[in-house]
This record gives sequence, C-alpha cells and structure tokens, in this order.
Amino acid sequence: MPQVDACRKAWFDVFAWQPALTDTAGKPGITFRVRLNWRRVEPVWGSTEHLTNGERVAWYRRRRGLSQEVLAGLVGRTGDWLSKVENGHIPLDRLSVLRRLADALGVSLGDLIGEPSVACDATDGDTTPMSALRALLMDYRPLTPILSGPDLDAEPSSLAELEHELQLVFDAYQASRFSIAASRLPLLLMDTILAARNCDHDKRCRAHELLALTYQATAAVLTKLGDSGLALVAAERGLTAAQSGGECAVVGSLIRAVAFALLSAGRNEPARQLSEAGASYLRPYLVNGDGNLWSVYGTLFLVASMAAARSGDRASTAGCLHEAEVAAQRLRGDGNHLWTAFGPTNVKIHRINTAMELGDVQIALDLGPGLDTSAVPIERRVRHLLDVARAYNASGRQDSAFGTVLAAERLAPDQIANHYVSRRLVCTWIRHGHGEPHIELVRLADRMGIARTSRRG
Repeated sequence: MPQVDACRKAWFDVFAWQPALTDTAGKPGITFRVRLNWRRVEPVWGSTEHLTNGERVAWYRRRRGLSQEVLAGLVGRTGDWLSKVENGHIPLDRLSVLRRLADALGVSLGDLIGEPSVACDATDGDTTPMSALRALLMDYRPLTPILSGPDLDAEPSSLAELEHELQLVFDAYQASRFSIAASRLPLLLMDTILAARNCDHDKRCRAHELLALTYQATAAVLTKLGDSGLALVAAERGLTAAQSGGECAVVGSLIRAVAFALLSAGRNEPARQLSEAGASYLRPYLVNGDGNLWSVYGTLFLVASMAAARSGDRASTAGCLHEAEVAAQRLRGDGNHLWTAFGPTNVKIHRINTAMELGDVQIALDLGPGLDTSAVPIERRVRHLLDVARAYNASGRQDSAFGTVLAAERLAPDQIANHYVSRRLVCTWIRHGHGEPHIELVRLADRMGIARTSRRG
C-alpha cells in the first residue's frame, strides 16, 4: 500500500446548520454549511499497519513526547489504565474512547485504528473506481448549470435504466460486496447527473431523486472504504439533489446519510442534532406516511442513538431507541424500504451496538447471541456478529469471539478483512494471546492480510 505522505486528507467541520423556512417547492427544508480544511497527513501507515490499537496509541504517544500520565490525564483516565491499554490487558474497542485518544494525540481516528483513507492510496494517473468517484465529487461543473461540455451535454440514460442500475449498486452494498458497488458507481453517478441536468421537465423531479439516492449509495460505500470526508461531500450533494426532487422521504433519507457521514467522521453531536432535526422535518408527513417514510424516520433515530452512545449519553440513547422502536412497530415486520433495512431486528441490532459503545457488555451478551438476523441484509448481519464478538472478547470468552468472527467471515469475507473491529480483534489475539496462536487464527490473519511480522516472536 502506498505511503500516505503522498496525499492530503480532507477534514470537514460543520460549523452551522439550521432548519430552512422553505425549500424551492415551498416545503420545509434542512440546510447546513460545511467548511473545508486541508492538512498534511503524517507518513505513519507503513510503520503502524500491523499494530494493535493499544500499541498504536503507544507509538503515537512516544512520537508526541508524552508520558502515559499526561496522555491519560488528557482523556480523563489514569496512567495505570493507559499502561494496560498499551500492553493489551484492557481492550480498546469503544469509539468514543478512541476518538478522545485520537484528539489528544493530534491524529485522525482512521490513523489511530490503522485505517488510512482509501482516497489517499491513489497516485497521479490512477484509474481506480475510487479515483473516478473522487474526480466526480470534486468536479464543480455539474453544480453550475451555466457551464457545459461534451460530457455534460450528452444524451441521458432512461430513468428506468438508472433505477435498475441503482438497485444493483444497493444490492451489492447490502450484500457486503463493496468493491463491486464502488466499481459501478462512477458511471451511474455521471449518468444520473446528466439525467438531472438534461432530461425533460416532467421527469426532472424523479431524476433528482435518483441522483440523490445515487449520492447516498456513494456516501455509504465511501464510508465502508474508509473515506468519511469524501462521504460527507457525497451526502451533502445528495441532500441538495433531494430537495430539488421534493420527495420528503428521499430528503429524510439524505439527511440521514449526512448525519451518518458526520458520525463516521467522529462528529457525534452534529450527527445527533441533524438526525433529530431530520425527524422533526418528517414528523408532519407521518399521518399518511408509507413504509418509505416510517423507515427513514426510524433510521434517523438509529443514527441519533449511535451518536448519543458514542458521547456517553445514556438517556438520549434510550430515548432515540424508543422512538425507533415505535416507528418499527408501524411496519409490522422487517423491511428494506429505500434500502434502509429498517424494522424491529435492526432496532435490536442497534440496542446491542449502543450497549457496547456504552460499555454495557452484559446487556450485549444477554441480547446478542440469540438474535435472529436472517431477515436483514448480510451487511447488517455481519455488523451484528462483530458486536457479539466484541462482547464475548470483553467478557474473556475468546474462543466464542473467534468462532463468531469466523461465522461472519463465511458470510462476508471482504467486510471482515477490512472492518476495524475484526482487524483489531485478530491482531490482539495474535500478539497478546497465551502461548502460540492456533493454526486457524493464523490462517484467518493471513486471509485478512495481517502480516506475520505482527505476531509475537
């Protein structure tokens, strides 16, 4: 993997957002502004790629010239706690704690968990799907109707063709086939931009809705591939397109996409506030709401619950989960309206996830292992299994945790190979387990690309 000192990473600071009085159609809307700052990323990936989270904390701490006591004090902990974290005796698996450590060390969360942005892997002349998506998202011409060019004035594809391709992309995403989704997105995004710009007037609203949902798929894939900054650009573009389309469920879905991108970037409070504002925007439409509307409304509270849990706010977490559960009950079963995978099962998955974020391991163990997730997409099922594995590991049941990770890998090998939770668990077992690692663990590490040099001895 190329060194990350060859690129710059975008960091987005949401400095103002507020409910707008009306959008262009005279309906309630949501607007917010984004400030873009560039900063140089240190060339650290090659040096820390195969360290555990605790070892990586120690590595950055020494580079910053901080003692354990000083760094621990900056995050409200003791020096003894930090020593145990760095030595692998205490698991470092709560994003809220990781975020505080990253801020105190002056690095990104991705650097601290060993996931540099995929956008930084490209070099000049790169023709990968990621570089194509980046080029499209950084192109200002589609945002300026007075500009034109041969690529922007081409004949658009039919809306039926675009709907079919969008379905294929979301299907690939929900099946945890993220590389396939990424490979299809550049052409789809360009085609939907053309359709929204050039199609007949009577079809323009639907074209903008398809463009918004394509931006949503782009943001979701970019988040999975590690580029939360670029995901935020895509989600914000999608929200603008959704407001031009005018369908309130699609607008709410893109509000959720922006909130989730903020959450992935560690902006917990703005993510919670925007999710709750989005729910307030949708609430007047719920009287005659269909499955799309109730599903989007419920997922906004799921995002808000995750943001509250990562901030350590138990009361807000419980309140948001209750609101999501009420919305799920209106559906009378699990669904996948607007590709939300929303329903009672997804609410339960988030109860387990938020329990782990709050450090309530026993609650996760009580709810997680017996939960039937067969009715939700593979991406959701695998994410649930990773939380169950975290809970097993935190309770000292490494064999059960390892078996759960293997079960998740059988469902989605790419997701397990790249997710920070599975990589952290396997790297910790390899380096800090008792005795020599089991051959199956060694094989799993090899499949995940965790190098042999990371193992003890």
